[in-house]
Amino acid sequence: MHILLQLLSSIAATAVFYGLYTLLLATISRINSPFKDIPGPPNSHWFWGHMKDIIASDAGVLHEKWVEQYTKAINHILMNHFIYQKPEIARYNLTQLLGAGVLVTEEDKHKLQRKIMNPAFGPAQIRELTEIFIEKSVELRDAWMSEVSAAVDGVSKINVLNSLSEMTLDVIGLAGFNYKFNALNKTKGPSELKQAFSKIFGDPDAQRIRMWPFLQALIPSLRALPSQDAPGFKQAKATMGRIARELLRDSKASLQSTGEKDSNWSSRDLLSILVRSNMSGDPSQRMSDEDVLAQIPTFIVAGHETSSTATTWALFALAENADLQRKLRDELLALPTENPSMDELNSLSYLDKVVRETLRVHCPVPGTIRVATKDDIIPLGKPFVDAKGIERDHITIREGQTVYVPIININRDKTLWGEDAFEFKPDRWDNLPEAVSTIPGVWSHLLTFLGGARACIGYRFSLMEIKALLFILVRTFEFKLAVPREEIISKTTVVQRPRLKNDKEGGSQLPLLISVYQRP
Repeated sequence: MHILLQLLSSIAATAVFYGLYTLLLATISRINSPFKDIPGPPNSHWFWGHMKDIIASDAGVLHEKWVEQYTKAINHILMNHFIYQKPEIARYNLTQLLGAGVLVTEEDKHKLQRKIMNPAFGPAQIRELTEIFIEKSVELRDAWMSEVSAAVDGVSKINVLNSLSEMTLDVIGLAGFNYKFNALNKTKGPSELKQAFSKIFGDPDAQRIRMWPFLQALIPSLRALPSQDAPGFKQAKATMGRIARELLRDSKASLQSTGEKDSNWSSRDLLSILVRSNMSGDPSQRMSDEDVLAQIPTFIVAGHETSSTATTWALFALAENADLQRKLRDELLALPTENPSMDELNSLSYLDKVVRETLRVHCPVPGTIRVATKDDIIPLGKPFVDAKGIERDHITIREGQTVYVPIININRDKTLWGEDAFEFKPDRWDNLPEAVSTIPGVWSHLLTFLGGARACIGYRFSLMEIKALLFILVRTFEFKLAVPREEIISKTTVVQRPRLKNDKEGGSQLPLLISVYQRP
């Protein structure tokens, strides 16, 4: 007991010392920071800065005010990804959950992973997966149809966010590694992997901030000691790891025995393409099994949260504007098929504009953070006058300083998009302002999927899944808001989701009134 008390006292003393040391460094850094002369919004707190204000406000609201006033140099940051990297504490936390996948790795390791994974996310592969997107969209449609049919007045109030999350989880299971989550199929019950996933990423107890894991993330020397996990967390993570190893083993065994897979869906899943790409390369330029395994939970998290959230916001925008919803439905019904191909979905011009506008106004990930790994100079397109009255055409960045990339604010910047930048107007895509061509995004003059070498590798997958969902659902149903518009707000954890202002305990949700569309 005495030894244990000594150990605990030593740990506590280390934490206190490290905290004071960090505070001292932060104070010195602020005093000597090259940012101190740059005009910017005043801090509302001496220690927290703007963080409390940002957390308390709707996603991006404060940054929108600041972006209107202060210069940005996003292109330089995104293109110099060896200099501007994810914060170490973020990489550590993500690695604990997902492993060292493509979302976490940096520099040459990230470059290698991207190179090997690229074939799995190319246009040809997405064309093959479109059938899965349609199939699961139909399954969701039928589930909603059952609820609507059971309603006395033919109108059902449905939390579309929850249903869409289940659908996209089923999709990434099949398309990602030929696994059935059974998230939509309530008669079969959730799969073992679905239960483990829900425990890790959906259990409120698992999401609660614990002091000891927080200190381990903050202080690297403490990471060698046992962690404090939520009840059932370790078992769930072990289950995910075991199933991931089984999936990888089966995929490698099939390829090694035949050289090619058969014509069923297992031959076209992302993991199979990844394994084939990895095995065909030079042995010195391959990912290890651990690196391949890390992509599986990465597929699950990145592959369904963003698509389900984006589709939720698309239905919100359409429910808010009956005319836009009607215009989109007319186009979708004009296509003489209920099982469209990728090319047919891409031929629907208004559907394309609705998706673009959704990902502009309601981009799922509103911002990201980078840390400078060395001193740098950021060139500016527009000079500014600093607090000392000196005109500057660049910003000096020092090693260790943090830079925030305001994705949603660039997407809604009035100086780029015009005075109606905050309005949902799909037809704006017929005549874009010339200024938006300077946005360094990988897709459609938007920062939604970022740009540069760390741009979202799965953006084509997400776009086609969203289009498939809207095609099936908007053809079948009419959508109206179930609560007053002012009740719906957005809050951000990793992605920005809708919530109800007066139902904080209800978590993320978007209740809509859904009825079957009656053709005239």
